[in-house]
Amino acid sequence: MKIHAYLMFDGQCEEAFNRYAEIFGGQLELMRYADSPEEVPIADEYKQRVMHVCLTVGDQLLMASDSAPECGPPHEGIKGCSISLQVDNVPEAERLYEALSEGGSVQMELQATFWATRFAMLTDRFGVPWMINCTVDSQMG
Repeated sequence: MKIHAYLMFDGQCEEAFNRYAEIFGGQLELMRYADSPEEVPIADEYKQRVMHVCLTVGDQLLMASDSAPECGPPHEGIKGCSISLQVDNVPEAERLYEALSEGGSVQMELQATFWATRFAMLTDRFGVPWMINCTVDSQMG
């Protein structure tokens, strides 16, 4: 079994995942409601929203879609969870921190803690909460 995160956005899914593909690399697959092989009963103003997107990085997946009134409850933001990134070295932790915090808000600056070489908590400009955790610096012998 594998457990993967599935995020919900309110019209920003494509922009967010294009940014995540820049940051993390990987393969991006995207389908809009308008591209569905089956008719989706959805208002015209929502047809260009993302029905499903998947970013594959190695054997990891991050998936998401945009909300639409006909396809579920209204979007209320991402609450009560964070996407946790486990990184192997301080330079990578610093790179991810800078990229993800750009235009967002930082709850805890990237810093050494009693459990990690570096740790940070932030919410990116798309409203997604992230944790960056570097427990061992592979750059140090």
